Amino acid sequence: MNKSTNFSGTPVVKQILEHILPADISRTAEAHNSDKYYKRFKTYDHLVTMIYATMSGVSSLRELTSAMLACEGRISHLNLQYFPKRSTISDANKNRSSKVFADIYRTLYERYAPFLSDSSALKPPVKNLKIVDSSTISLFTNILKGVGRNPINGKKKGGIKIHTMINAMEDVPCLIRFSSAATHDHTFLKELKLEKDSFVVFDKAYTDYNQYLQWTLDDVYFVTRQKDNAVYKSIKEFDLDDKTSDAVLKDELIEVTKDGKSIEIRRVAYWDSEKEKLYEFITNNKEISPDKVADIYKHRWQIETMFKRLKQNFPLKYFLGDNQNAIEIQIWTALIIQLIMLVIQRKIKRSWSYSNMVSIIRLHLMTYINLSKFLENPDQKWAQLTNKPPDNQLEIFT
Repeated sequence: MNKSTNFSGTPVVKQILEHILPADISRTAEAHNSDKYYKRFKTYDHLVTMIYATMSGVSSLRELTSAMLACEGRISHLNLQYFPKRSTISDANKNRSSKVFADIYRTLYERYAPFLSDSSALKPPVKNLKIVDSSTISLFTNILKGVGRNPINGKKKGGIKIHTMINAMEDVPCLIRFSSAATHDHTFLKELKLEKDSFVVFDKAYTDYNQYLQWTLDDVYFVTRQKDNAVYKSIKEFDLDDKTSDAVLKDELIEVTKDGKSIEIRRVAYWDSEKEKLYEFITNNKEISPDKVADIYKHRWQIETMFKRLKQNFPLKYFLGDNQNAIEIQIWTALIIQLIMLVIQRKIKRSWSYSNMVSIIRLHLMTYINLSKFLENPDQKWAQLTNKPPDNQLEIFT
């Protein structure tokens, strides 16, 4: 008889939900009064349902309800009283504000951000580095205004843009805003609340010289690329010392005029030999080396990796609602799961790739197995769970 202690009294999905305190959900629901018009499908039930939908990878409400119905015998472990109908989920996605899910995410972020920062193996080139970027998700219906010109035949697809800022040491979004795909990126810069002496890096789509001037006055530093059509006047060229990389071609101070205001900015020309491409970086910090300016911008790729991780593991292709609120709820749920999965990955000692770990967990959502023990040593634990005899033990029947 197998006396393995690797089995758990709750399924894997419940162990995932344990990272969210029930008090946080009830407190958020009370703050938004989000349970007022619901007799049974409370905020907790809604969150659990959407987390199960996101983790299982279903593409429709019919798939979701069918998958949950198949787990009817294990419903008590999720603290659900009943499985909701398609119409119930649809109505909740439309009417319960996505701000509830946003606040739950922010609560989780505030709790786990110190842990993610302390356990991070990343080494940013400067302290307190923030990275800003956006990602657009195409929609099949014109719920939000899409980007670009209208096609000659047919209607233009809608699109939602996720504007995001991440702390380089935490690797998860610390600030998120949604807009239509047609909204210009630079408008997001006004949303940033940056501390004195902090650094922020972004691509040239965020060019806003007035914001650059304000940051300079506030002792906040930025690094970005210069636009190809930028008009400027060279004021002073700095000497390059012997320690400077040969990839740095020029380090100079330039002047840009915007709305009648003159703004002094540092410009660094950098040659990437691998890509055989010239990069022109601009910054308002005159103290760091030109090599470090290039290193800071290279670190911007971290946020691209974060978006890739989100879209590959929690595909945002099929939405369980045809309205903006439902779409935002599904995105917030994906962000919540991404954060919890990163916490789980950092807690275990075994080195897992994020995608492999998520795939394993997805396959065992309703399996009664101790998740942390299984992830620490899956081969050994699986052998124990299946009663496989050790290699040095003879089987009775051969």
